[in-house]
Amino acid sequence: MKVIIVGAGIIGALTAFRLAERGAEVTVIDAGQPAGAASGASFGWTNASFHADQDHFNLRLAAIAAHRRLGADLQSDAIRWPGCLCWEAQGDAFDEQHKALKALGYAVSEVSAQAFAELEPSVVAPSRALHFADEGAVDLAQLASEALQAGARHGVRVLAGLSVTALQETSGRIAGVQTLAGVLTADRVIVAAGVATEQLMAEVGAPVPMLRRPGLMVRSEPLPPLLNHILVSPEQELRQTPQGHLLAPTSAWHQGDNSDTVPEPLDALANRTMARVQEMIGRQVAWDQVTLAFRPVPQDGLPVIGACGPAGLYVTVMHSGATLAPLVAELAAAEVMESALSNTQLALLSPYRPARFTG
Repeated sequence: MKVIIVGAGIIGALTAFRLAERGAEVTVIDAGQPAGAASGASFGWTNASFHADQDHFNLRLAAIAAHRRLGADLQSDAIRWPGCLCWEAQGDAFDEQHKALKALGYAVSEVSAQAFAELEPSVVAPSRALHFADEGAVDLAQLASEALQAGARHGVRVLAGLSVTALQETSGRIAGVQTLAGVLTADRVIVAAGVATEQLMAEVGAPVPMLRRPGLMVRSEPLPPLLNHILVSPEQELRQTPQGHLLAPTSAWHQGDNSDTVPEPLDALANRTMARVQEMIGRQVAWDQVTLAFRPVPQDGLPVIGACGPAGLYVTVMHSGATLAPLVAELAAAEVMESALSNTQLALLSPYRPARFTG
């Protein structure tokens, strides 16, 4: 089967790898470079502690297991498992979050200020925090690159810097894509194009409405090892990369941030973010990079996964791909190759089918 994937972000790259494993002939097309948009600017926090409802929790928890399978399959160190220390919720809300996650069977425990100080000696300790032991941090650019390299050994090809201008429909079926360099044909087309998804799908009568969600990520100068966990405070999310950089979103609660504009110049936002970071770690630190990328958030905030519109078309778009991409790649590859899913897998996908946007 010949498959074209529109988009070389983390979802497109991992889906290409999983399809090629199954014997598909895969071409990935991207207007920029692999992981050059939202994936390359992600905070990279892999978790199920953030979720909209029970179904969303189940999906994210299954995705954490898929991350571990992917890491073993690729022999990758792009995903690490430092765990998370979270004290974002305060007072009764803290206790409610702890109780709710424990009831779901999540790996969560409460740590005191003294225990926190032992776990994170470089951080000003809160009075208490939640410890999510199984949460991870992923370098999506590295993971996407490794997946495409592994896919290349199965014949995956990447066309970078080439815009897809439309989906090619022939006799009521999607039969390829139109690009600035002409038409490319395929048996199946997967749209994994992030924020460009809405326009491509609308033109073939398969609506996937999207929200405008700019995201800003600040990177510090490289520092000696300071942090052992992902940190989530009421004012700031923070983690340290293996290269020593601190990563910090400019929004205090970036996973649920609903801003549709950038409120002030990027350098002012970066300075403000670093000031909060300095309060957390009790030392001066300078930033060296701030990145703006638009997050692919469907209209209802939930993932969109599945076949839709004319025959031969499949769509995958969501926030957060950092958590969900490995699982979505496995399931999308199976469906596109017409392999039967288990009842458990079908239940995971059922709430997120694109048909919910068609009236």
